[in-house]
Amino acid sequence: MNRFTFKGLLAGIVLACAFGQGASAAEISGVKLEDTIKVAGKDLKLNGYGMRQKFVAKVYVTALYLPEKSKSFPEIMKMDGPRRVSLVLMRDLTSDDFGDAFMNGLNNNLNNDEKSKIVSQISKFGEMFGLLQGLKKGDVLHLDWIPGTGTQCEFNGKKIGEVVPDLLFYNAILRIWMGERPVDAGLKNALLSAK
Repeated sequence: MNRFTFKGLLAGIVLACAFGQGASAAEISGVKLEDTIKVAGKDLKLNGYGMRQKFVAKVYVTALYLPEKSKSFPEIMKMDGPRRVSLVLMRDLTSDDFGDAFMNGLNNNLNNDEKSKIVSQISKFGEMFGLLQGLKKGDVLHLDWIPGTGTQCEFNGKKIGEVVPDLLFYNAILRIWMGERPVDAGLKNALLSAK
């Protein structure tokens, strides 16, 4: 490679890095989403994102972050490494409304045998929703899977609730949005777009 070509390549890399730092990969309804984030010290990539709507009302923006992009939900459930689902509220919700929607999502995607294996963990999660006074427009909820630790929730930058250790539970949460009977089929397709 001659000197001129090498300098041009180097300049291109420097410019790409400068513009890439802190740049959002996407924006939806004013919510900016980062292309990569760190969870448990590992880089995760934005796999997909979309809006949860109920009738015409915008409820929340959802983003899925993974170690590697994938369009296959069975593959995502088997992935090593951390994972994150982020929710950004687009309207005010009571903690009861949010908790009920969460339970409906689980009930629609798990059979009784599957639920019986994680019933105590579902109960712990329900207690966490009870700790929230309510959710306001702009609030951010992260649902993280951290290998060797479990499911950790973060609300507006603060860890909440107990860590739930079983991977079965985290994958059950993912099924709310990406299971056979997702809360919103369009949102499922958006989260699995792996663009």
